[in-house]
Amino acid sequence: MDNNNNNQIENANQNQNENEMKNLEKKVTKNLIKDYSNLLNGNSFKDFSIFVENKSNPFEIKVHKSILSSRSPFFNESLRQESLSISLNQFNKKEMESILSYIYYGNISFENQENLLQLLEISIYFKLNLLKEIIQKKILNSINYSNFFQFLFQNRNLNSNEIEIKCFELINQNFSQIQNNENLFNLTKEEIIKFIQFKQEKKEIFQFDFFQFLNNWIEKRNQRLKGKKEKEKEKEKGIEKKRLFHSFFSLFDKDSISKQDFDKLKQFDFFPKSFLVDIQNKVIQDNQKEIEKKEKENQQMKIEIEDKNKENQKQKQEIEEKWKKEIENKEKENQQMKIEIEEKWKKEVEEKNKEIEDKWKKEVEELKSKFELMELQKIFSDSEIVKDIEYVKKLQEWINDNDFFSKMKKGFSAKRDGFNSQNWHKAVDGKGKTLVIIKTKDNFIFGGFTQVGFKHSQYGENIHDSNAFIFSLRNDKGDRIPAKFTIQKGQEGYAIYSYLSYGPIFGNGSGHDFLLSSNLQPGDSNFGCSYNLPNGITYNTDSGRSYLAGSENKWVVDEVETYFI
Repeated sequence: MDNNNNNQIENANQNQNENEMKNLEKKVTKNLIKDYSNLLNGNSFKDFSIFVENKSNPFEIKVHKSILSSRSPFFNESLRQESLSISLNQFNKKEMESILSYIYYGNISFENQENLLQLLEISIYFKLNLLKEIIQKKILNSINYSNFFQFLFQNRNLNSNEIEIKCFELINQNFSQIQNNENLFNLTKEEIIKFIQFKQEKKEIFQFDFFQFLNNWIEKRNQRLKGKKEKEKEKEKGIEKKRLFHSFFSLFDKDSISKQDFDKLKQFDFFPKSFLVDIQNKVIQDNQKEIEKKEKENQQMKIEIEDKNKENQKQKQEIEEKWKKEIENKEKENQQMKIEIEEKWKKEVEEKNKEIEDKWKKEVEELKSKFELMELQKIFSDSEIVKDIEYVKKLQEWINDNDFFSKMKKGFSAKRDGFNSQNWHKAVDGKGKTLVIIKTKDNFIFGGFTQVGFKHSQYGENIHDSNAFIFSLRNDKGDRIPAKFTIQKGQEGYAIYSYLSYGPIFGNGSGHDFLLSSNLQPGDSNFGCSYNLPNGITYNTDSGRSYLAGSENKWVVDEVETYFI
């Protein structure tokens, strides 16, 4: 344990020492750059002069002969003489200051695109190969779709192969977009030749648009012919056109010209007929080879199919002979085997028949279920509350009266007939079996069913019904599911309460499990007064009073639907 701690301490000390050394090295380098910068900008120990006799701005720069000769091969060769000065008239002051800052302490300024090309030219002149490489990489990174023509034309003085290739790549990639660009027609004959060679090396196909460009380039070039009579000029233009195009044409490989463009190429009168014939022959040969290849493939496929048929026929015969021999052997060996085989076959047929029958029964059941589902959907087709098929199933299960569901109709809708208890009683009273469904604004859905129905009572009357029940279809509190709640034993005489001034009331008139007031708004509930509560819910508690509608009273009704025969 102690050894591990000692090793960790030693490693930490070693890392700290290494970091300190690196910081010291960086400090030395920084100081060295500063010292050489001060040396260039100061006047001490300068023993040599660079004169630039520029007409607009002649100048002299004092420098250190030893530093220039050690950093630049150009100055190393030029300063071997005993002279105390040198004249470099092709550069301006800013360019010389920029190159001297690089020679002294490695600093160079990249101001703009034009500055890059000038610096590249200077780095080549002074044989500063590392600087040349740095600037050339920066130029290559700066060349893009918007400026490659400018770089290409400026490169004519530098003759950098890398810059030229980068510009050719952009021309090649965007040729269809720039084929009518005036800059493209400013290419020299030598640049076009290099571009053709560039595409040939990449093994690319020359499309029709390139030959169209060549034709237009030659036309524009010939427009520069001056000082001759018109006929002689036209004649000379034609000769020059053919001569120029033939000088390009000798570079083309026939395989590099698009065969699809063959017919279009015929319009150019400067194409050598022999070359067109060669291309045509090549197209014919390629087509013939393709046909021969397809015929060969078809023939091979035909042979393979015949071989496969023969093989299948042979296998079929072998199988038939094998089974025939097997049956004969089995018949000779044991007649019982034949019986067993027949019984096995019979059993398989029976199993298959049973499988088909079971499948048919299943399909029938599924169709029956679908039909029943469709019938269920019809029951409450006009309801705005009962849209869930599971709610329909529950109501059908709880009421358990097919006659009721086959004949019932929506006799009252609050949205249709008005939120008014008088309207409700007028539609509902004396109808017998009655189903009331209520939906609140909070999306609670509940109601009640009575076998007896409501009466036209002006002063209020309790009505006896031992089969009445209330129910909850949608209850968003917790994980409550649809449920039916029957009348409590001894409370059958208080199943419903009929009173003209109120809407539907289920339960004792003085207590009521739920009721709707005169405008069927708002609602009030004291669930458990006459009907059985769900397990775990106690009468006369908040949980009981708010169970059906989410709150005890003043819950807002969204719709009331009442169904009867």
